[in-house]
Amino acid sequence: MADKSSFTPEEWKAILASPMLAGLAVTLAEPSGLWGTLKESMASAQALLAAGNDPKASPLMKALLADMETSDGRSVAREEIKIDLSGKSTADLKAQVMDKLAKVGEILDAKAPGDAPAFKTWLKYVADQVAEAASEGGVLGFGGKQVTDAERATVSEVGRALKVA
Repeated sequence: MADKSSFTPEEWKAILASPMLAGLAVTLAEPSGLWGTLKESMASAQALLAAGNDPKASPLMKALLADMETSDGRSVAREEIKIDLSGKSTADLKAQVMDKLAKVGEILDAKAPGDAPAFKTWLKYVADQVAEAASEGGVLGFGGKQVTDAERATVSEVGRALKVA
């Protein structure tokens, strides 16, 4: 079973940022406005909290959650995103997010093969939860489509980047 010590500091930063990246990919697919973006951010956070309450959580997941519970851990994750993603178009951002998620998948496959399938499936679940968090195209939160085609395609794209179904 892998934990934080199984990875280099750079690899751990990428893993730590991965749940935020999975959610960001969906947000970039179909920007939701202020309220939708807040709902999508909350969905990502709720997926983290739910994982923390799972008694079957792996040591890898527990290590990630322990770091995310600290302000330093959250800062490292945010910095990992800011460094690489600032100042780019939405399409470029999404492509870079997918590249970073693919790299995380490769790191997990190489260094944590026993934990990789469940962790990568969970990252896709985070993307799915973000997609379902806010409806798009409505007025003041009414109407619209719960999950758009672009969001659905992005969740699939996250799965392909991580090499999970």
